[in-house]
Amino acid sequence: MATKNFIEELEWRGMIHTIMPGAKEQLEKEMTTAYLGIDPTADSLHIGHLVGVMILKHFQMCGHRPLALVGGATGMIGDPSGKSQERNLLDEATLRRNQEAIKRQLAKLLDFESDAPNAAVMVNNYDWMKEFTFLDFIRDIGKLITVNYMMAKDSVKKRFNGEGEGMSFTEFTYQLVQGYDFLHLYQTMNCRIQLGGADQWGNITTGTELIRRKAGGEAYAITCPLITKADGTKFGKTESGNVWLDPRYTSPYKFYQFWLNVSDEDAERYIKIFTLLDRGTIEQLIAEHRAAPHLRLLQKRLAEEITTTIHSREEYEKAVEASAILFGGATSEALHKLDEQTLLQVFEGVPQFRIDRAALAELPFIELCAGQTQIFPSKGECRKMVQGGGVSLNKEKVADPMRPTTEADLIAGKYLLVQRGKKNYYLVIAE
Repeated sequence: MATKNFIEELEWRGMIHTIMPGAKEQLEKEMTTAYLGIDPTADSLHIGHLVGVMILKHFQMCGHRPLALVGGATGMIGDPSGKSQERNLLDEATLRRNQEAIKRQLAKLLDFESDAPNAAVMVNNYDWMKEFTFLDFIRDIGKLITVNYMMAKDSVKKRFNGEGEGMSFTEFTYQLVQGYDFLHLYQTMNCRIQLGGADQWGNITTGTELIRRKAGGEAYAITCPLITKADGTKFGKTESGNVWLDPRYTSPYKFYQFWLNVSDEDAERYIKIFTLLDRGTIEQLIAEHRAAPHLRLLQKRLAEEITTTIHSREEYEKAVEASAILFGGATSEALHKLDEQTLLQVFEGVPQFRIDRAALAELPFIELCAGQTQIFPSKGECRKMVQGGGVSLNKEKVADPMRPTTEADLIAGKYLLVQRGKKNYYLVIAE
């Protein structure tokens, strides 16, 4: 049976919000199946989904069987929990494509392939809902739950009390559809527990109620707290939107930077939630970090663990190298190894100048900085700073202001990086 106790493991990690009575005993009694719903409205998960995925991972590591339910049918309706507007609805082809993409990402953490009795399974509620007629549904399921019961849920109450534009009948029925998922998985896969965020409590308990009334069975709910940042703002959002797991939407460099830049307070919570490091290792890291917070040991280890898991060790090392270019003493060689996308992300927000590529034939450096661009206001100032050793081109000190700048200097065949002093960078784009 389980090597670790699932509830105890989640409790010390700060990943439990509410447990329904009986859930703990069920897990201690036998290998148990639990499911967690994932919204398939995009072809990638973002880091907001990672809490649930990590819970499934712990569930599997503790000897139990995790089900990842892609909400194909519920994705066609839209969950009112925590939202004030209805969401866009998807067609089946898009849902299937999204489902496959999500499974590939989940496979980095969950074992779907082995023949172990607790191998993970992915299911899609569209598969059992698509043949269900409206009349069958309201006859077999709708009659089991009263409107009074449904109205008492927080997610419904908030929308009725003026948040957003009210609630459509479609969304009102969402908890019944989700409740039916739990009943279906209970009957077909002996699924006894539903996992989810604290905002799902109302939907999950509707499912346990359906199982009790329709099948006379016992089922349980376990929810985790919704992750926020220490300042109370939403976790996982940046100025440019969600932090995605797919490198097409968030590059490994940006992904790494997100974790590297979390606050000390958040790093202490996140390292327990988003890594699989054991308790002793984490407590030691926290103690070392508190003794020397300026070294940012927690953030570095958090960023390493999670970037390596989601992307790869190689992508993690590339991200570290790219970060060193901006913040450390990286070499010209490291700069030339950067691909164009990463280079532009590293120097996002840095002043840029465009010059004619033809002008680069033996262009004196001083002319580049104070003629073709406005990196220096005058040639005299440029000359003075070069002589003082304060100017670099592509991470190499410039010793002679008249040194020629040629196409051979270009990074990725297009860019020059000029540095004035320690912190002022300028990107010159030759077109």
